Amino acid sequence: MSVSRSLLGLLDLAPRHGYDLKRSYDELFGSDRPLAYGQVYATLSRLLKNGLVSVDGVQAGEGPDRKRYAITDAGVTDLESWLRTPERPAEYLQNTLYTKVVLALMSHRSADQILDTQRREHLASMRELTRRKESGDLADQIICDHALLHLEADLRWLELTASRLTALGDRLRTEGVEK
Repeated sequence: MSVSRSLLGLLDLAPRHGYDLKRSYDELFGSDRPLAYGQVYATLSRLLKNGLVSVDGVQAGEGPDRKRYAITDAGVTDLESWLRTPERPAEYLQNTLYTKVVLALMSHRSADQILDTQRREHLASMRELTRRKESGDLADQIICDHALLHLEADLRWLELTASRLTALGDRLRTEGVEK
């Protein structure tokens, strides 16, 4: 997730203070990983330095002055370009779980146990996401659907891999990769 582009998108709607940006970001995108205030202000500082936002006003208060930020024309151009650019699909061609399975087979440990443990973890995560989806608003339902579909694909991979463990172990032994 691009925090800087997300903040630009929020500023495209209306000028805002850093506090308001953080609150909006957390409500819309950060329910699981809210932004730290330091990250918001560091990001705004970079956006300001790069000419993508400007200070639209300063409000004096009891503490430090509160700056209101606005998106610039260059920021709008950058945001529009980012919105039109498709995200590269994650291909997961080399992942940690696959590495664990191969290393377990090579060292004569139980790859089945690794897959079973991972399956339980995935199912627990799916149950939690399903609860969240059922009690959430439309935005929660959409993001939970995305995560659930990825977890379902992972479960299919776990089953397929479990059915191929013997063949994979044989291949590793014939290639002489084992200890």
